[in-house]
Amino acid sequence: MAAMLVVACGGGGETGSGGTDDTAIAKLATTEASSAAGDSASCFNRVNNTFSKLLECVTLDGVRRHQQALQTIADANNGIRTSGTPGYDASVAYAVQVLRDAGYLVTVMDFQFQTFIALSATVLEQVAPGPTAPLVNNIMSYSGSGDVTAPVTALTPAPGDGTPGCEAADFAGFPAGNIALISRGSCTFALKAANAHAAGAVGVVIYNNIAGDINGTLGEAFALDIGVTSVTQALGQELAATPGLVLRLKTDTFRGQATTSNVIAESRAGDPGNVVMVGAHLDTVNEGPGINDNGSGVAAILETAVQMAKVKPRNKLRFALWGAEESGLVGSTNYVEGLSQTEKDSIALYLNFDMIGSPNHVFFVYDGDDSDATGEGPGPGGSDQIEKAFESFYMQRGVPFKGTDFDGRSDYRAFIQNLIPAGGLFTGAEGIKTAAEAASWGGTAGQAYDPCYHQACDTFSNNNDTALDVNADAVAYTTLLFSMNTSTVNDQRGKGNFRMPALRPIQPPPVPN
Repeated sequence: MAAMLVVACGGGGETGSGGTDDTAIAKLATTEASSAAGDSASCFNRVNNTFSKLLECVTLDGVRRHQQALQTIADANNGIRTSGTPGYDASVAYAVQVLRDAGYLVTVMDFQFQTFIALSATVLEQVAPGPTAPLVNNIMSYSGSGDVTAPVTALTPAPGDGTPGCEAADFAGFPAGNIALISRGSCTFALKAANAHAAGAVGVVIYNNIAGDINGTLGEAFALDIGVTSVTQALGQELAATPGLVLRLKTDTFRGQATTSNVIAESRAGDPGNVVMVGAHLDTVNEGPGINDNGSGVAAILETAVQMAKVKPRNKLRFALWGAEESGLVGSTNYVEGLSQTEKDSIALYLNFDMIGSPNHVFFVYDGDDSDATGEGPGPGGSDQIEKAFESFYMQRGVPFKGTDFDGRSDYRAFIQNLIPAGGLFTGAEGIKTAAEAASWGGTAGQAYDPCYHQACDTFSNNNDTALDVNADAVAYTTLLFSMNTSTVNDQRGKGNFRMPALRPIQPPPVPN
């Protein structure tokens, strides 16, 4: 019955105690637009076609109103806005109303995807050696179901092997019927789990290779009927060192087809052969309303779009709000893969904004030129110039910033895989803030950048006003810049008065190593 109910949610649009109807959504969007207009009559009436005009009108209050609207939608829909549920459909309706009211050409693109719901709490319990005790864990999205009690075999990689569990040979001699305990690292969680399953494992526990929790996904294509969960590095190492360890692992999940959608909004003006795309994922995980992840990116984009409504960009401006990102970047991947090569070639660049108001924030910029030499290599040609545009903005504000790797965890992935230049901002998720970072940006060392990441407490209050205010301006600044001039990225002629300023800080900020 639970499965039937979940699939039924996929169509959306139903009203009643569990949802938000179209009339309520229209009223909500109109109220937010009216409030924003009320901030400044000049903002509502003028053409915000300069940096100073636009940044004056893209305000923290305006962005927060959109976040409040998303919180209201979640409150009316069991606390979530997950793709395939009425809460997501209501979020789509709200965004569509805001963008259409601002005059954009809006398309809702439906697609099918494999949804995942944890039907009950996951149980990980130490059975032996005693005493019996529950263990804190986070189920991997798209885990199968099961209830097993079995001895544990910790995968011990050979010295110098940085890819534990990534090759079938790593499981040579694995005792069939045991639970596999594997370190995170180097390959996907799904590959580790699949290799363990092939070796006869009846359950999989993956532990982190850095401090902090794992909030991972096996991806929508994972269909093996095996329970997979995760624990912290400290707990994983403790378990690996425990002789005679027996664990109980119980997972109770649903995986099935559902319908969700992307929202695409285009400017009426601009060169259709030189498209600037600006995107953020609109969906949330099952655990909460997702007001930082990713109501922050969505709200900044919506407010930028509203305040640019009267601007006539030189280049076609295309805003994208993605569905099913939390299910494995499905919406953005579906969109890019559905484009012809000519349509891909017409996209000058893609800007991605995912979690830009984290409470314990760092100002991260995607490392387009791989100057940090960390993780993946550089982005496609032109990504370095996108990175420099964000750096230029922060320098003008006297705000320190730091690179972050193109690790494929957000919706830019499909674009860079298709050689489309990309960049964006991030303020941190489950990663742990260092002492050096706390010295530069404040906050608390030793705690997660977002302590409510993928949790029920990711609500309207889960926010840092300073981070969101600065980054909302950065969203507006780069969107206007590239809508007028992409010459630094792809040599296309642009408006000369929208050249990127020199990278000179007003006050040289301390940039941590």
